[in-house]
Parts: sequence; C-alpha cells; structure tokens
Amino acid sequence: MARGESTVPLKMLLFCFHGANTIIVSFLPLYLQFKGLNGTEIGWVMAIGPFVAIFSQPLWGYASDKYQTVKKILMLCLIGLIISSLVFLQMDTLPLLLTFGATFFFFAAPIGALGDSLSQRRADQLGISFGSIRTWGSIGFATSSLTVGAILSNVGIQFIVWPYLVLAVAAFIVSTRLVDVKVETPPIQFKDIGLLVKKKPFVIFLILITLITISHRANDSFIGIYIASLGGSEDLIGFAWFAGVASEAVVFATAGLWFRKYHPLIFIIGAGILYSIRWYFYAVFDDPTLIVALQFLHGLTFGVFYLTAFQYVTRIIPKMLQSTGHLVFVSTFFGISGIIGSLIGGVIMDSLGGSSLYLFMGILTTIGTLMMLIYHWLPFGKS
Repeated sequence: MARGESTVPLKMLLFCFHGANTIIVSFLPLYLQFKGLNGTEIGWVMAIGPFVAIFSQPLWGYASDKYQTVKKILMLCLIGLIISSLVFLQMDTLPLLLTFGATFFFFAAPIGALGDSLSQRRADQLGISFGSIRTWGSIGFATSSLTVGAILSNVGIQFIVWPYLVLAVAAFIVSTRLVDVKVETPPIQFKDIGLLVKKKPFVIFLILITLITISHRANDSFIGIYIASLGGSEDLIGFAWFAGVASEAVVFATAGLWFRKYHPLIFIIGAGILYSIRWYFYAVFDDPTLIVALQFLHGLTFGVFYLTAFQYVTRIIPKMLQSTGHLVFVSTFFGISGIIGSLIGGVIMDSLGGSSLYLFMGILTTIGTLMMLIYHWLPFGKS
C-alpha cells in the first residue's frame, strides 16, 4: 500500500479517541457519584452530551461536506475537546457540570462519527472492509477500559482528567497525519439537506432504531453504577467494558467474512433479538461477575447492529451527503437515544433500582425489533 493510501494514522486516531471515550462512557458516572450526585442528577449530566450532539453532529457533518474535508474538521474538534475537557472534568456542582459539559460534548460528539465516516469512505476507496479499520476503535476502547480501570482503582476516580488528556492529545497528534478523501461531487448547499428529509426509508429507519438504541445508551450510562450497586469494584467495571468491547473488536475485524451474506436489516433484527435477551438476563442476575460474563454479547449486539446500520444508511443516502447523513444517523443513535436513555434510566434507577431498569430496556428493545421486522417486510425496507 502506497504511503498516500496508508490507513495507519486513521486506525491510530480511532484507537486513541475511543480509548479516551471509554473514560467518559465507563467512568464518568462513577466520578459524578463520587462528587455527590444522585442517579437522576447523573442522568442529567449524561444526557447533556447526547442533547448537544443532536445539534453539533449534523452541524460539523454539514461543514465537512461543504468544505470537502474530514481531516481539518476532526483536528478542530480535537483542539476544542482538549481545552474543554480540562475544565469539565474538574467541576464539582451540577450547574457547572452541565454548562461545561455542553461545551465539551459540542466538540467531542462529532469526532467518532466523522472518524467512522472517513473510515467508510477510505474503505470504499481502497476496496477493504470498513470493519477492518473501525475495529481499531474497539481495540482502543477495550485496552483503555482495562488499563484506566486499574489505574483509577489505585489512584482514585477523582484523577479521571489525566488519563483522558493523555489519550486526547495523542489523538490530535495522529490526526495531523490523516489522509483526507477527495469528493468528486460539488460542495453542498444548505438547501441540499432537504434531500435527506425526503428519503422516507432513512427517516423511518432512524425512528425505529431509536426504540432499540435507547436501551443501549441507558446501559452505557448506568452499567458501571449497576455493577457497583451489586458489589463490583472499578477494576471489575473496567473488565466488564474490556470483555464487551473486545468481542465488538472481533465482530468488526471479521466483518469482511460475514457481512455481505445477507441484507443488513437481517443482521439488525438478529442483533435486536440478542439485545432483548441480554437485558432480560441482566435484570435477573444479582451477581456482578455474571453481568461481566455476559458482556461478550456486546459484540453480537452493538457490534453487529452499529456496523450493519451504518452500512445500510450509506446505501440509502445520496453520496454528496455522506458526512451529513452519517452524522444525522449517529446523532440519532447516540444523541436522541442517549437523552431518553439517560434521563428515564436515571429516574428508574433511583426509584425502582437497576433490575427494573434492565427489564424496561428488554421490553422496549423487543418492541423495536418487532417493528424493524415489519419495516423489512415492507417494500421500501428492501433497498
């Protein structure tokens, strides 16, 4: 592979960014609990990120398509992320956490989606599997969850900002070596975004996946607190994320072997069924080690669901709107679902407990999967 075609900087960006992101996803709720926030308040802080993402992700995606560069937008977002994280991860009170959290997530939210969009385009350009590039994000997430979990278990959750900064700065350094993808279509205009709204399969698909992804995002926010409530330590929480994301990495890495065998919606429906089973088991088990043991299902649920949904969206949106469409998809997947999952999850966690939360998640996912099956049976679900 020629130097200009190298995917190493892109793989390292995904490794470093997702390694940093695991600190937010896995340990921020515990940090907030350490600061004295209750479940509902933690839900509010975890919801501010997805709320901001709804606006910031399409905005940065539009900027990327308009100026026909993913690299420069990524570098700009990473600079903003580094500066804002220094402030956000040292705040103590709910108003300040919400204020500076909004600034932090404004820059943080688009990075993963832009990285995935660039990975999809580079994979298509080089004739390789998207999963073979994206798996490096999962490897970074898994590695960080294990090592940072051990570090914070020893030094204390209050020092969360330092490992985050190390990985965020490393992500910026490798971003300067990225290879941008040249788009042959003319720069888009703001009115062109209306083409996405007119794509009925795209809009309906986004509504349906929300029913499934609400549960995924609620789990992101509260699995650490749930494991801790069952008697688990930071070490065990770190290992739970490692086990889950390691299985996700395997799914992404082997995508070239299994992905094209069936229509993407078949895999999405299958992942939805496994999601339901997974949450029902989590609701029943009261031993934290059993929760960790079942984390291998994360790869078969999120890994399969996200990869095939991303590919399906790529298939049904106009090529000129790839970055915008990808970020609208991701802002739905992680944004809208994240707000609902964090807020409702926090209230249920406080009032009824973790077991009831996972039972609710199982029921919601089952409904979403059944509706996705109906969508696939309809004519526009065949595309």
